[in-house]
Amino acid sequence: MISHEEAMELLSHYLQDEKLHFHSYAVEAIMKQLANKLGNDEELWSLIGLLHDLDFEYTQNNPEEHTKITSEILSGLIPEIGINAIQGHNYIHTDYLPTSELDKALLAADAVSGLIIAAALVMPNKKLCEVKDKTLQKKYADSSFAKGCDRHRIAMCEDIGIPLEEFLQLSLTALQQIASKLNL
Repeated sequence: MISHEEAMELLSHYLQDEKLHFHSYAVEAIMKQLANKLGNDEELWSLIGLLHDLDFEYTQNNPEEHTKITSEILSGLIPEIGINAIQGHNYIHTDYLPTSELDKALLAADAVSGLIIAAALVMPNKKLCEVKDKTLQKKYADSSFAKGCDRHRIAMCEDIGIPLEEFLQLSLTALQQIASKLNL
């Protein structure tokens, strides 16, 4: 399996948009916390979070190709279960349906990262430290807030045994721990 340093080199090579880097760091942090909570491989889960959108800039106008290039790039560099999870987070356009704990964790982490960042950006100082658990729960419940954040994907946390409130708190804490890296 590739190292974190090698993964960062891939990220820098394939993604130029700073916002995509921030998104990747956010999903990485949440996935690491999920792996820790569920007793899984933190290194693998965090790498999957970091690299899940590696081909986004190449496929953003062609969503049916999203994750396919990433899968090719990462073939032989990460275990097949990781490739499957990456394909599964675009299951609408791939042949891989998310069924494993890792698959569902990535779907939930990917979606909740956007919700949390959107919540931070509406705070007075636009900082993650201003977002509280109750605020995040209210933002989740408000379907008009951050409409692009798929609540059904976030709710997949329950499929992996983590109640929604706990998942929101775990994810918020994960992002607050890397707030400076996210410039939030």
